[in-house]
This record gives sequence, C-alpha cells and structure tokens, in this order.
Amino acid sequence: MLKIGSKIFNGIFSEVNRKKIETFTIWSATIGFIFHLSLVLLNNYSIIDIGNESLLLTNPISAIYTPFSIILYYEIFLLIFFLPRSFTTSILKQFEIISLIIIRRIFYDIPKLDLESSDWLNNADNLQITYDLISILILFFLIYLFNYVKSNIEDKKGIKNIGKFIDSKKIISVLLIPVMLVLFSIGLYNWYSMGISSNFASSFYYVNEVFYTTFFSILIIADVFILLLSFLYTERYSQIMRNTGFIICTILIRLSFSSTGLTNLLLILSSVLFGLLILKIYSLMNKIE
Repeated sequence: MLKIGSKIFNGIFSEVNRKKIETFTIWSATIGFIFHLSLVLLNNYSIIDIGNESLLLTNPISAIYTPFSIILYYEIFLLIFFLPRSFTTSILKQFEIISLIIIRRIFYDIPKLDLESSDWLNNADNLQITYDLISILILFFLIYLFNYVKSNIEDKKGIKNIGKFIDSKKIISVLLIPVMLVLFSIGLYNWYSMGISSNFASSFYYVNEVFYTTFFSILIIADVFILLLSFLYTERYSQIMRNTGFIICTILIRLSFSSTGLTNLLLILSSVLFGLLILKIYSLMNKIE
C-alpha cells in the first residue's frame, strides 16, 4: 500500500510534470493579466459595459490581482509536493503562501487609497494598506530568519524507518490533490453562480478567500495525521514539540482568514514568529540530544 502510494506521488510530482505545470502557470498568469487589463481598459473607455461596482474592473493596477491568484494556486500545488519532505519545509511553504496572499491584497487595495485625504490615519483604506506594507516587511524578515535557522540545524537520524514515514506522508499528499481540485471546481461554480446574481468581480474575491479558508482547515487535519504517524517512527521529544508547534502555526494562519484588519495581520505575524521560536528552540535542543 505504501509503495503504491509512493509511486502515484512520484508520478504526479515527477520533474517533467512539475515543469509542465510551472510553464502552464506562467502562461495562465500572463494571459490572465492581459485579459483582466483588457477588460478594465475596455470598460473604462465604454467599449464594453461590465459595470463600475468593483475596483477590480475599473483600475488597471487591480489587474495584477489575477496573475497573483493563479500563482498562488501553483504555490498550493508545491505545498502538497513539499508535505512529505519535513514539517519544517512544509510550514515554510505555508509562510511563503500567506505572505504572497498579503501582497496580492495590497494590489487589490492600492486603488482604494485616498491620496487627497487631509488625515491619512483616519481613512480606513489608507490605514489598512499602511498596516499591510509594514506587515509584509516584518513577515519577509521573519521568513528570512526562519530560513537561516533551518539551514543551520544539524541533520540527525531521529526517525526510525524514515522511508516508510515518507511513503506514508506521500499518500496524504496524493489524497490532498483531488481535495484541492474539488475545492477549485466548487469555487469556480460558486463564482459563476454568485456572479450571475450579483457581481463577478466581488464574488471572485469572496470565493477566492473561501478556497484558502477551507484548504487550510483540511491542511490542519492532514498535519495532525502526519503528527500521529510520526509517533510510530520517533520518540524524540524535541521533534514532537516542533511538529506540534508547527500545527499551531497552521491553525493561526487558518484563523487569520476569519478575521480582518489589524487582527488578521497580527494572527499571521504571530504564526510566523511562533514558528521561528519553535524552530530556534528545537535547533538548540538538537545540539544536546
């Protein structure tokens, strides 16, 4: 069973397939950007009429939102690919994804800026983008520190039958692929249904956020399964604490999708900071175990 799951994983995530998906993503992002930008320009010059209810269809800067959304789906695919490697690599990819989500939101919010406002801090949109810009700088630095600590951890053979453990995680990754495809399909259907009855642009933003909320909820379950499996292969306290801590990080990221404003950013930053501290403590314990 483990070997079959491993073969399926290796087939899906082969270097050839990953290269094809990467190329497809780049082309899709480029075409999506051109298409979105074209819609905005045609709408602004009244060549077509698709409404002015959403800034996604009236401001050219908002066109950057579309390629970022496509790239983020590819990052989710890579997250599933990295899941069998290690908890540390997996959580790092999650941190990178959430940082890209914030950057994408910045492009979405830039057109809302009120540059003529006499009191910058009393304007909710101006304040939100200020929070986002400061947060992305802090987040980028924390991810750098996480990478730095990760690169300096001495690799020890703390897991018995490491091959079986990796094969078990590959099965979980394989199961996540159809889950991601189903969520994506449901998202497209909901976007179309909501767009028909209201507005395609605003419904796209809402459905996109629902996808990540649901996916990270499922990812928490997958991480718990991997944690339980790890008990069969390791007895090291530091590894168990590290893995459990990283699940808490994923939970904090998931909670951030259910919040807005400053609370959203604080949950994201606390997730990365908590993960960094967990990894640093683990690296110190790793030296004395």
